[in-house]
Amino acid sequence: MATNFELLCLIFSVALSVLLGPNFATGSSIGVCYGMVANDLPPPREVIDMYKLNQIGRMRLYDPNPEALEALRNSGIEVLVGVRNEDLQQLAGSYSAAENWMATYITPYSLQVQFRYIVVGNEVFPGNSARYVLPAMQNLQNALSFGDIKVSTSIATSVLGVSYPPSAGAFSQDTIEYMVPIAQYLNNIGAPLLANVYPYFAYIGDPIDISLPYALFTSETVVVTDGGLSYDNLLDTMVDALYAALEKAGAPQVQVVVSETGWPSNGNGEVTTPENAQIYNSNLISHVLSSRGTPRRPGNSTESYLFAMFNENMKPGAAVEQHWGLFYPNKSQVYPINFPVKTLEHKTWFQKLMQWIIQSAESAFGKHIYGHN
Repeated sequence: MATNFELLCLIFSVALSVLLGPNFATGSSIGVCYGMVANDLPPPREVIDMYKLNQIGRMRLYDPNPEALEALRNSGIEVLVGVRNEDLQQLAGSYSAAENWMATYITPYSLQVQFRYIVVGNEVFPGNSARYVLPAMQNLQNALSFGDIKVSTSIATSVLGVSYPPSAGAFSQDTIEYMVPIAQYLNNIGAPLLANVYPYFAYIGDPIDISLPYALFTSETVVVTDGGLSYDNLLDTMVDALYAALEKAGAPQVQVVVSETGWPSNGNGEVTTPENAQIYNSNLISHVLSSRGTPRRPGNSTESYLFAMFNENMKPGAAVEQHWGLFYPNKSQVYPINFPVKTLEHKTWFQKLMQWIIQSAESAFGKHIYGHN
């Protein structure tokens, strides 16, 4: 039977989760992806300290790394935690496997780690594992027994068969049989669709028709007019093509979360310089924090995650793949970048009240409510 102390811990944690809500963060509302495809990175506890020092309020983890989850306890950082692509088949075919995944990777940390989304697979479409994504999402969502965590999946923009003009956005014939049911499921449960959106790759794929200022958020004029909508940056164009595809799929309420975006600082000549990477990422941060939204969905900022925290020396592929980081593995900056804090002032009174209650309870019980034994 739970002690009075344990019940008090649960009540306080649930209250914080519900009343503060998923949009409360102690740092910037911009997230940064914490990739680990390297053999020279600092340990997770030091990485979490870097997030806090730089006021980065959200993190994407590509798998439920136990050492990182331990380090995230009581950090105040909101986390997107990924399900590995190789685990999708088992989770799709077995509800008990989904329950076990939750019991292993979410429940032990749920009182002290702020989980935002569970990301079921990364860039699976099209592919042999595509058919497993929706049933795995459903099993994991049904296995959730607490909190306001939502499941989703992370796609590449290549799921679109048509992306220009943005209003013509539509899922491709190779992905539509999977993406339409997923979009409708997300619409039903009130979850977003996560998308890895890279103006860099669009630009290098067509530098004649796409200008560098348009890709870097530095165009001073409208570049694309689509009906009554005007676009001065490529990211908004790409995101709105996804919104158009979602609407055509019968999922008009689904929000798009940019789960990866960024610009490499080396590896492809004059296009990939620290200066260009700084320009893109700094302008992306300003764009998101402005709450401008996109022309198709104005007035609501596009939740976004920069890729990546570090240069990762074991990433395969072209040379640029090892140069997306904001930091070198020695923790020095690749280029200066700041994460302005956008706090929710009207909620700070509740945070202070809960801190006072917790301190009073700790004094009464003679132990730390959120501490480790």
